[in-house]
Amino acid sequence: MHKVTICPCCGFRFEGDLREGCIECHARSVGEPLPKPEFELPAYGRPLLLTIMGSLMVLGFTIETVIALAQQVPLKFGFWDFMAAGETAAWRLKWIAIPITFVVLGGGLRIYRSMRQNASRFVGMSMARRGLVASATVSGLVLLLIGVTVPERLRHRQWGIEANTQAKAYTLVRAQLQYQALHGTVAVDILRDLNELPDPDGSIAAALRDVDPAAYLPRSADIAVIPTEKSRRIGGVSIRNASVSASEEQPPAGLAFTSYDLRLPGPDKILRTDDDLLIRDGVIYQASEKKDAPLPVRPAVRAGRR
Repeated sequence: MHKVTICPCCGFRFEGDLREGCIECHARSVGEPLPKPEFELPAYGRPLLLTIMGSLMVLGFTIETVIALAQQVPLKFGFWDFMAAGETAAWRLKWIAIPITFVVLGGGLRIYRSMRQNASRFVGMSMARRGLVASATVSGLVLLLIGVTVPERLRHRQWGIEANTQAKAYTLVRAQLQYQALHGTVAVDILRDLNELPDPDGSIAAALRDVDPAAYLPRSADIAVIPTEKSRRIGGVSIRNASVSASEEQPPAGLAFTSYDLRLPGPDKILRTDDDLLIRDGVIYQASEKKDAPLPVRPAVRAGRR
């Protein structure tokens, strides 16, 4: 079985002796290989790399934690204050720390295994081990602090969604009061009437996007819906107007609507569920608190018969 020789000049691999010449470049050896040195210094590049990686991860997380702690008002140094600062630092570093975790731990473990196969060739094995442990500790701490705050973050996100829905409800209440102050009555056609109000910041228009006109019902002191006009009997003959125009949906002269019901979809954006908001005369309720309050529906105006 012939041994494989690598030519030091061109790198070509061939079977044979280099003294006979390389098959590719025809280079020949000029003598015997040099003997290994009696004393060989150990390498320190790989252990230094692991040590630097661990130190940088610890330093970066510590600096971010100190910055988060200094931003707290008032400044405190209790245990839970450090925990809160660590959670903030973990969330700020998540897009950097999580990818680095896979690179550092994956590459660091491979480097450390290669060093252990021939530990006598390397110096600083203990420092390399500490650097690898520090990298793993910081990575695990970041993942742990992110994990324990996920439920609270989701809860805050839900609060934000609910606050946005509540803000739209309060905007509609304010618009109704503004409209009533101008016209002496609440809006009859909520989309048309409230859109006529001054809206410099666009908040009224944004709130009206979620309003279903069928879920709005204006009421006066005596009536809840706009009645159709009844005919008078003359000489036993009933005379009715056979045609019905859109003007019949408007309140008669002198009639003012002073109260209303409005139902808004909740965070799920679906009407007629338990998370809906019910606005009754400017007071906002959860629909689950008002089980006896049906969804208001304005009846269609029907034409009379001759």
